[in-house]
Amino acid sequence: MLANLDNEVIFKKAFTDKTVFKAFVRDILGIEIEVDKIETEKKFDPEIGYVDFELDIFAESVDKRVCVEIQRVEYDPHPSAPLRTGFDRFLHYFLMLIAEQQRSSKEYGIDRTVYVIVVLTAPYKISEKNGKPILDEVLLLKLNPQTLQGQIRELYGHQLVCLNPNHSNEGTPQQIRDWLDLIYQSIHSPERPVLNIQNEGIKRAIELISFDKLTPEERTLAKNKEAARITLAKTEEYAKRAEKIENAKSGIAKGYNNHIIADITGLTIQEVEALRNAN
Repeated sequence: MLANLDNEVIFKKAFTDKTVFKAFVRDILGIEIEVDKIETEKKFDPEIGYVDFELDIFAESVDKRVCVEIQRVEYDPHPSAPLRTGFDRFLHYFLMLIAEQQRSSKEYGIDRTVYVIVVLTAPYKISEKNGKPILDEVLLLKLNPQTLQGQIRELYGHQLVCLNPNHSNEGTPQQIRDWLDLIYQSIHSPERPVLNIQNEGIKRAIELISFDKLTPEERTLAKNKEAARITLAKTEEYAKRAEKIENAKSGIAKGYNNHIIADITGLTIQEVEALRNAN
């Protein structure tokens, strides 16, 4: 049985292992990387762009030419915010890692190639500007200029990659599919996962997150993280419902009928009527 990669403790245990990290980077980005140290909760001092942000998993290649950051996202923490809030955050991290190099450079050169891989463990809750929902398994953002004829000029290798195993696509390459299957099945079918153990990175990850291989301390920490996440979700749900109720009361005070108030707030007509009678 696999432990859940939706859990921060389990995710970091797997992807801070050098064998897993290097295989993951190779399969997702198509590059070989040698790393000395893999950090978690990486921060920069002083802050970049006046923003104090934290990277889930961060590593720099031994030759200092490549840096890779892996960001795990389980759900949109601000569902009522503008539609692209999550992607705005990923883009910010991506650009700040590029900007960070300028602090030690006397010129405008950017010596290291920056890669950010975002793993989302819940379906997207965003849409394009035209309202069309985004249902892609893999999204790529590359910082290279192109001509008016659409020819790409390879000046930079920087890439932002978003992975979401909840939107399966038969066109996804097998080496990427292996990792998406690992993430998805650890969450949805941990007792009977069907995975490609011929991939050394996948095999090693399975060993690391097998439930019976977790230490008592890891199980306790993972359980505490899950409890904290549930508490946060319930708190946010309570706050959203309280806001709906206040909006409904305001609508009642303004003389709106139950149907209009229900439509505006998302409450049922019965709930609105109960609030009206309670006043």
